[in-house]
Amino acid sequence: EPIYLHRNGDIAEVVINAPARRNAFNMKMWAALPSIMRAIDEDSALKVAVFHGGSTGHFAAGADISEFADIYADRDTARQTAQTIADGLNAIANANKPVIAAIEGVCVGGGVSLALACDIRLATATARYGITPAKLGLVYPPEDTQRLVETVGASQAKDMLFTGRLFHADHALRVGLIDTICAGDTVLSAAREKAAEIAGVSQWSVRAAKKMIGSLRRGGDAAETAEVERFL
Repeated sequence: EPIYLHRNGDIAEVVINAPARRNAFNMKMWAALPSIMRAIDEDSALKVAVFHGGSTGHFAAGADISEFADIYADRDTARQTAQTIADGLNAIANANKPVIAAIEGVCVGGGVSLALACDIRLATATARYGITPAKLGLVYPPEDTQRLVETVGASQAKDMLFTGRLFHADHALRVGLIDTICAGDTVLSAAREKAAEIAGVSQWSVRAAKKMIGSLRRGGDAAETAEVERFL
């Protein structure tokens, strides 16, 4: 399968496995994300999820452009395509359990969207990033743009979207797009270590914190949000 769930003890590993396309996502892959995330949330043995590219050497090279003629053939098809992708990304962002991105190689376009939907992003020093809709005559989706602005700020988001340029991990770290640069090719082991660290504390506390942060990002009031009352 081009994307699948691997259970590694109490860590759920979502493996992106489309090496011929540098892990570019086709519609089947986007459509698979809600069921994968639902399976992770419903499995009480799993505590943390890690997205990675397995042995492909890449995280995700955006959307599979070979499908563009079909998925953007008309307004209705384009709208359905956008909804399928949004549903997949929202399933990650709204998951009850923490999600870590282990990034190497190419992380471009929809790959950045995927990384932004995760809670924590680790990367190799050689990873490359870019948000390229302007080079394709497309518009970056509103929810993805919101996550980008919340993560790197409005000015950096504009620079990325206006130019569509590629940049390296040191810049991604400097603007906050990623959280850590890992030495050599150790990003997956580092992500597993981070997942184990999270899995070793109270999952009640972790999930409450994730829910409250999500509520606050959506404009909830820290003193009044129902999430605070629920977890006291």
